[in-house]
Amino acid sequence: MSRFNLSAWAVRHQALVLFLIIAISIAGVSSYWQLGRAEDPSFTIKVMVIQAFWPGSTAEEMQSQVADRIEKRLQELPFFDYVKTYSRPGVTVLQPVLKENVPARRVAEIWYQTRKKSTDIKKDLPEGVIGPVFNDEYGDVFSALYMISGDALSLAELKDYAETVRQRLLSVRDVSKVDIVGNVEQRIYIEYSYKKLSTLGISPLLIIDSIRKQNAMAPAGFVETGADRVYVRVSGAFAGADAVAAVPIEDNGRTFRLGDIAEVKRGYEDPPSFLVRHQGKPAVGVAVAMADGGNVLGLGANLAAAIKELKAQIPIGVQIDQIADQPKVVDESVGEFVESFLEALVIVLAVSFISLGWRTGIIVAVAVPLVLAIVFVAMNATGMNLDRISLGALIIALGLLVDDAIIAIEMMVVKMEQGLDRIEAAGFAWVSTAFPMLTGTLVTAAGFLPVGFAKSTAGEYAGGIFWVVGIALVVSWFVAVIFTPYLGVKLLPKPAHVGHGGSNLYGSRIYRVLRLAVNGSVEHRKTVIAVVLGAFALAGAGFTLVQQQFFPTSSRPELFIEVRLPEGSAIGATEAAARQAEGLLVGDRDVANYTTYIGAGSPRFFLALNPVLANESFALVVIMTTGPEGRERLKVKLERAVADGAVPGARVRVDRLNFGPPVGFPLQFRVRGPDPKKLRDIGAEVRQIMRENPNARDVQFDWNEQAKAIRLEVDQERARVLGLTPQEISFTLQALLSGYKISEYRERIDLIPVVARAIPSERLNLDGFSDLTIPTRGGVRVPLSQIVRIHYGFEDPILWRRNRDYVLTVRADVTEGLQPPTVSTAILAKLQG
Repeated sequence: MSRFNLSAWAVRHQALVLFLIIAISIAGVSSYWQLGRAEDPSFTIKVMVIQAFWPGSTAEEMQSQVADRIEKRLQELPFFDYVKTYSRPGVTVLQPVLKENVPARRVAEIWYQTRKKSTDIKKDLPEGVIGPVFNDEYGDVFSALYMISGDALSLAELKDYAETVRQRLLSVRDVSKVDIVGNVEQRIYIEYSYKKLSTLGISPLLIIDSIRKQNAMAPAGFVETGADRVYVRVSGAFAGADAVAAVPIEDNGRTFRLGDIAEVKRGYEDPPSFLVRHQGKPAVGVAVAMADGGNVLGLGANLAAAIKELKAQIPIGVQIDQIADQPKVVDESVGEFVESFLEALVIVLAVSFISLGWRTGIIVAVAVPLVLAIVFVAMNATGMNLDRISLGALIIALGLLVDDAIIAIEMMVVKMEQGLDRIEAAGFAWVSTAFPMLTGTLVTAAGFLPVGFAKSTAGEYAGGIFWVVGIALVVSWFVAVIFTPYLGVKLLPKPAHVGHGGSNLYGSRIYRVLRLAVNGSVEHRKTVIAVVLGAFALAGAGFTLVQQQFFPTSSRPELFIEVRLPEGSAIGATEAAARQAEGLLVGDRDVANYTTYIGAGSPRFFLALNPVLANESFALVVIMTTGPEGRERLKVKLERAVADGAVPGARVRVDRLNFGPPVGFPLQFRVRGPDPKKLRDIGAEVRQIMRENPNARDVQFDWNEQAKAIRLEVDQERARVLGLTPQEISFTLQALLSGYKISEYRERIDLIPVVARAIPSERLNLDGFSDLTIPTRGGVRVPLSQIVRIHYGFEDPILWRRNRDYVLTVRADVTEGLQPPTVSTAILAKLQG
């Protein structure tokens, strides 16, 4: 490297170097403001959600007849890792997961193949199956989440206001999509007494047929004249609940008004499938996702302006509260980086001024913003963002990027004190230190190499550490050999004492002590090597005692209360338990606000948050605390209250947000096999071993309970005599008990189902179940007990599978202050022993 001296070239072309310093500074500042801001680096969620529905089937039938066929096709996908499946009565949900090493650019094409393969098997699915239905946007992160509520507002009014907000926010720059969360659909219910209809001799099927004919959308033709085509329209479509009540019902020469023989009313989905509450009141949410490449800080400012405009337009009493604000989180992260940068710069200046003098210290300090300016230009050119990982990498690099500048400028000072002029001293710094500095820089950067090239989701998430640190360190070397010599020529003072040959310079007490230490190490090299190896072995032994955890807990203020009831629980029971959990938060000074999701989880407002799919026995309370300190105080209070039985009948878990790919419970052991009964037996043994570990808390299964069920065994001979089939019996019971959609009321942009069902006293009473009457084809009504044998029993409300094997997961939390790998390693050793 002595033939080409880059430092000597720099001091010989000072005008060009000065121009480069100015140009780089301007480009760096410009790039800093152009860089995208994000909370987390983007990584691809390699999971898709597929659903299929088969009304009337059991969980086992859904698993064996529907899910199994789809699973076989999914296993043909490229980069397929495994498929998680759970089946409930009437529905199955599959989550294909791709391998960690799948290139992100291939994921969209693989999901397209998934749609093709899953759609191709529709002909092989049982008759009556609806779907498959696909959701390949499961990994979308919503940058902002708003809750709309009001004391005197109905759910329908809340939904209308949410639509207004949605329409306005869709026009905001950098918004890709806006979803409405927690809307409870409206219904028009026709509730009749089957006993009354039996007395009148009217079949429910007659009511259904009359309503369908009244509200059918059918063409009436058109008349084409010499100049125009005139369409003919026939009125009769429903104009509300009153129009439904006015439908005439004709039977054997008699005509009844529907409202006279049944109650027609407008309401909401009953029971609801999903509910949202904010601050203890019903609410509807609006979730906003940012477009790819958008600036989240700019998005936050634009959203704030749009919401301010909306608040001025909507009536008083309608509240719009923001409960998730990613732009604010990103702004705080960038602020922390700037603060850390200034602290590092002050420390560097202080150390440099004290040890090297104020002029030398200024030269070293100038190297920091120069390096950062070039790094910002490189990040902007390669499409990198300022996010949690890149900012952390820059903070790590701040302590390293001044090393080369200090070495270069210190060598110049030494050579000037030995009698060389500035130009020669600058050139000598290249000859003596450039190659060692480059080697050390590359070795340091290589320390982060495994993270940058890890073929995994964790590597995709955290890989920017290597690239940012590597770029910063390499750039710091170029700054040290090009710009630092130039600054040294311009700013270094003339040495006060110029020696000859370096004898005076290296004759000080510090150098004499250092020389003795070096000579002693060389003379006793075997001892030194033995000490180094011993220290290395001691460090390796000590490392085994260090707890390991790749991703730490987030510092965000959110806290979660997860409420789980036994599988098969009614959503009303889940809502009651959620209200009890909400009661723990009322009036607490550490709570800023809270939002409750009943029947499913919250939208993904944080990259590492895995939304819980539809589940009537699950509720989630998302608490925005006053800060990290308040979060920890509240967590302790909640855990103490739960331990004292504040929410009886439910499993309650209090959790924080965690960085990195979502994992759920920190301790999880899977038991896989073809036999669910054997699975439960082995799972119980695993649970017992986990419970014996004092550091495993709240050990539980992800599924195990059985739910109540009523099985009707049809007396085929009697049914045939009466002209009834199992399908007709099922259809009648569906209409009587849960309700049957018979038509739709079209109102503006909404389609409101018209549902027929029995009155509450007849459909919600198991004691009178056997007294339900089934109409025959001849118009005679027969008690249900005359044509079926009723068996009360249990069935599996949910079945989980993984790659077509049943899987039971035993999961738990860990004692505060311990890392999950420490506890899981101890439990695994006992399981294997």
